[in-house]
Amino acid sequence: MDPVLVTIGNFEVRWYSVLILAAVIIAYTLIMAESRRYQIKKEFVFNMMFWTIIFGIIGARIYYVLFNWDYYGSNIKEIFMIWHGGLAIHGAIILGLLVIVRYCKKYKVNLMKMLDIIVPAVLIAQAIGRWGNFFNGEAYGTAVTYDTLVNMKIIPQFIIDNMYINGNYHLPMFYFESLACLIGFIIMLIIRRRKYTKNGQITGFYLFWYGAIRLVIEWFRTDSLMFYNIKVAQVVSILMIIIGLYIIFSQMRKPKLDDLYNTVEKEINF
Repeated sequence: MDPVLVTIGNFEVRWYSVLILAAVIIAYTLIMAESRRYQIKKEFVFNMMFWTIIFGIIGARIYYVLFNWDYYGSNIKEIFMIWHGGLAIHGAIILGLLVIVRYCKKYKVNLMKMLDIIVPAVLIAQAIGRWGNFFNGEAYGTAVTYDTLVNMKIIPQFIIDNMYINGNYHLPMFYFESLACLIGFIIMLIIRRRKYTKNGQITGFYLFWYGAIRLVIEWFRTDSLMFYNIKVAQVVSILMIIIGLYIIFSQMRKPKLDDLYNTVEKEINF
């Protein structure tokens, strides 16, 4: 699979960059639409998302580079070439979350409500972004036979054909993760329209769902970020699952009509 979408002179437009940009635009559009339902000012959302996206990308790159320092330490210029691939979603989550916390605290916005608005859009963006790994030939799993891929019945033929890498067919872990993220996105849309869903429960579900996805995916990936012999993503995923379940069940213990997601927040003053 050619990672380059189009070449103009010496300038290359890569599929990875285009898909990341598309994911950001779609996520931003969904967040703005949901924020309007709760009368949250667009200026607040725009400013917050602008810096969240920027620091999210920075965090994703720093995270990836740190756990691949053996390579980047000798290839410093490559650190800035993110169009070649190399963004870690956990780094984006950590640094992006810090920005959101700061903005919500500054303008006295319900943090859990805002996170609940954001996380479904983040998950669909992740589903889209994973296809950038496909075009870059990344995020694949262990070697398997051609028949194994065909017999799974859920893998399109063009993906199977492009999973022949370094002399073997491989599990398309990017595809499985993208599909799981899409399913999780649909589930979250259903959850947040339920009458008695509480603030934080959608965020809790996101943490649990994506944590569980990555915990399984990392068992099969061959290009995981490592800390000695430990797959870093699995450790982070376990923490996400624990925190997600804690948020879900702690909110469930509240009275039925307290802290509901489907209530309008007070207007934000700048």
